[in-house]
Amino acid sequence: MKTAITTILTALCLGLNAQEMTNPQEVITALFVATDEHQWNTVEQIFNDEVVLDYSSMTGDPAARLSPADITTAWKGILPGFRYTHHQLGNFLLSVKGDKADVKCYGTATHYLEDEGGNVWTVVGTYDFSLTRSGDSWRVDSMKFNFKYQDGNTALPQKAIEQAKK
Repeated sequence: MKTAITTILTALCLGLNAQEMTNPQEVITALFVATDEHQWNTVEQIFNDEVVLDYSSMTGDPAARLSPADITTAWKGILPGFRYTHHQLGNFLLSVKGDKADVKCYGTATHYLEDEGGNVWTVVGTYDFSLTRSGDSWRVDSMKFNFKYQDGNTALPQKAIEQAKK
């Protein structure tokens, strides 16, 4: 049996369907690896046809039901503007009941862009995910970020948006 990291690397490096991963934790890990690598097709495959995306604790905007393409379009508008992004996950808690799974984890996102005001913007919080299994594949139905704090150069997101437009 493949280990989680082997499965993720195989899926991402060989371009295999990310939904073929049979463990919900692997799917969540693959989501963030693919996001950092700007592998938008893989990101879209990980999401269900409609996803409840909730960053309200950080942005103040209400949760929204979005298509995977809507999500990646939004993320493409900022994340490629950073020179690097690094999402680090840990402390996973899984609850699987039949074809439904809930995954909770800690998350730290570090964003790097050279700037005289400081090169790093870091966001820390937790995530709550709901997934549904179809056959052997798990797909994300909802993703909620629970903001704890941010540190560093908080002007970098706007600069990254401008960079992403170029």
